[in-house]
Amino acid sequence: MRLSKLLSDAPAGATMQVDGFLDGRVLKWGKHKKVKVGNVIRNFHCRACRAHRDFKSGEELSCLGLGDNQISIDVTLQCVGCRSSVEIWFLIGSSGDVSGVAPEVRIERYMVNLRDRADRVGSHRGPFSDLVKRSQIAYENQLGAGSIVYLRTIFERITFEVAEIAKIETKKPNGKKRPFYDVLKEVNEARKIIPQRFSSNGYKLFSELSKVIHGESSEEEALQKYKPCRELVLGVVNEVNRDNEYARAIEELGWNVENLSAITDEGIS
Repeated sequence: MRLSKLLSDAPAGATMQVDGFLDGRVLKWGKHKKVKVGNVIRNFHCRACRAHRDFKSGEELSCLGLGDNQISIDVTLQCVGCRSSVEIWFLIGSSGDVSGVAPEVRIERYMVNLRDRADRVGSHRGPFSDLVKRSQIAYENQLGAGSIVYLRTIFERITFEVAEIAKIETKKPNGKKRPFYDVLKEVNEARKIIPQRFSSNGYKLFSELSKVIHGESSEEEALQKYKPCRELVLGVVNEVNRDNEYARAIEELGWNVENLSAITDEGIS
């Protein structure tokens, strides 16, 4: 397998054996070299084309030596449609000599710079898209607690915004904040913002996020929790968006919302 395949499939974390690309010569620390490893191809949503497009690199990539077991690779990719360019940086580690004939390598870190020219395919859109993007970037840079902070912020904000819409008090008479548990409970009873599959564990999700932020989990544990927690938080966001869509549809049809229960129960004895 060529190194370009591993880079195209990032963030796959497994160690893979690839064809040698340094001609059997150690790339000394701080030294640059052009390496021919094939085209790196990644799929993004191109803003100029307004469509999903492959972004493709040239066959030669810029490589920087960091010792016997690590190299850094900079990749510039162009949209196959309009030639808009983005950059990706990879830190490649090896369990042995990275300059070997068939080294076993892995992607230890990578960073994508889309430069406002493209978006990740499947990236979340909507009022919380910026926070979701920041949480993902923190995760990709191995910042476990940092990635979780953004997720908890999203969960808190959307809960308090729905509380305001539903006219649920978020502060005590003395002006101090009410416990989040109480606010979330009342909001969910009023608007069902927690997806049904874990509706009884909404606060447990908040507690899970808070434990990481308060230092009760290691960075490694936080990184392991990120993906499942992200899915659950986005589940709440999508549930609220769905509720708003229903509300708009009902309003546009001119239905009397207060009589909906009577309409749905009609004919049932």
